[in-house]
Amino acid sequence: MSLHGVLPILPTPFTSNGAVDGASMRRLIDFELEVGAHGVSVLGFMGEAHRLAGFERRQVVADSVDQAAGAFPIWVGVLAFGAAGAIEQAREAQELGAAGAFVAPPPIQNDQAIYDYYASVAEAVEIPIAIHDFPESFKTTLSAPLIARMGNEIDGIDYIKAEDYPALEKMTRILEQAPDAIGVFGGLGGLYFLEELQRGSRGIMTGFSWPEVLVGVYNTFQSGDIDGAAALFDHYVPLIRYEFQPKIGLAYRKHVYNKRGIIDTTFIRPPGMQIGDYTRAELTTAIDRVGFSLDRTGVQPLVSG
Repeated sequence: MSLHGVLPILPTPFTSNGAVDGASMRRLIDFELEVGAHGVSVLGFMGEAHRLAGFERRQVVADSVDQAAGAFPIWVGVLAFGAAGAIEQAREAQELGAAGAFVAPPPIQNDQAIYDYYASVAEAVEIPIAIHDFPESFKTTLSAPLIARMGNEIDGIDYIKAEDYPALEKMTRILEQAPDAIGVFGGLGGLYFLEELQRGSRGIMTGFSWPEVLVGVYNTFQSGDIDGAAALFDHYVPLIRYEFQPKIGLAYRKHVYNKRGIIDTTFIRPPGMQIGDYTRAELTTAIDRVGFSLDRTGVQPLVSG
């Protein structure tokens, strides 16, 4: 397993009339490269993958892979009701040059059926697979023993994107039962990023719209400066907490990326929520309070608090 670091989940940008905006997608890739991200993840829930047509999914992946030009890996979300659809999406991602796929579980609560589902997807492709464990969205619960079993027994199931509460405790159980078989990545907006690193995670896949914070925490932690990583993380927790609000977090993130000059619009496909004037002002205050500014473009410097 070689995947590590910060792989931000990117939103899918749209034009003002709701079409996929390839130019903005390419600017997102350029920005993440400038930030120093270790890769990116597209077509997750924050990428509105469930609201895209098949040809639009293909466009997002193709534009991302082409713009990255091998500078860092592109991971692609897979969400389907059955193995045939998941295999089709994973094969398309592989064909377009993706480095891996993070795959949501099937909508069934049966351990053997879930095991067989992931085994069939992994067998169908050569790129590695990450299990996406997020029952709040997928309504399927994966136990730590099941995840460990899949990591230990299924070739190609190499990682897990762990977003099931209590995430830290579950992460530890998985690593105890499959210590050399599966790499754990955090999520959940970055709320527990420091603790995840301390427990042995390989990094994070999440949609926080100030990825320079996550990259800074990760790089500082990996350098051995644990206190410095903690101070950096603690300084930005108020903004991380505010931005990671269920149902409306995507609107915050698109607003930020738009104000930072990276995407052209804040368009979200229905039935996604938008934010009002008061909330925009409140978000701006939270951003200003940690030392960032929506009036500046490009990567912004970090402060340790």
